[in-house]
Amino acid sequence: MIASDIHGSAYYCKKMLERYREEGAERLLLLGDLLYHGPRNDLPREYAPKEVISMLNEAKEELLCVRGNCDAQVDQMVLQFPILADSMILYLDGRTIYATHGHVYNEEKLPPLKKGDILLHGHTHVQAMEDRGDYIYLNPGSVSIPKNGNENSYMVYEDGSFTIKNMDGIRIRDFVPAQ
Repeated sequence: MIASDIHGSAYYCKKMLERYREEGAERLLLLGDLLYHGPRNDLPREYAPKEVISMLNEAKEELLCVRGNCDAQVDQMVLQFPILADSMILYLDGRTIYATHGHVYNEEKLPPLKKGDILLHGHTHVQAMEDRGDYIYLNPGSVSIPKNGNENSYMVYEDGSFTIKNMDGIRIRDFVPAQ
């Protein structure tokens, strides 16, 4: 399961972790912006970073994470899993996935990608599943502060298919990358 942009919302962090358990996912990949709402965002529902810290630390063995633009060294002092990597390379079913938050590498400034690789990031709070020809662009949207009319959302990967779902687990979009 892949999620991004919790921004300190205890309400949506709890819903995300409930969905993670209900999905039966092996790991939860967080694409940054865990605790702080950020200067450009309104406070999300039930903004309570200390509660988010507690919930995430309870699941620390199951979390993979990259740093968002609102994440800082001080956040790492209270979180019991690594959050400060700017990116992560994943190999999934013979495909390379470049996972990052999106504030450094994104569609305007691409990381080194081979044809067919996946660029996976959050940051924009806007869902995306697009084959760009040379690479595939995926964005799960935001758990807590969606933008551009999107619903609060997360993404799952199963059997070669990516699916964006709302926080009730209802499918929004599916994407099966061409081989």
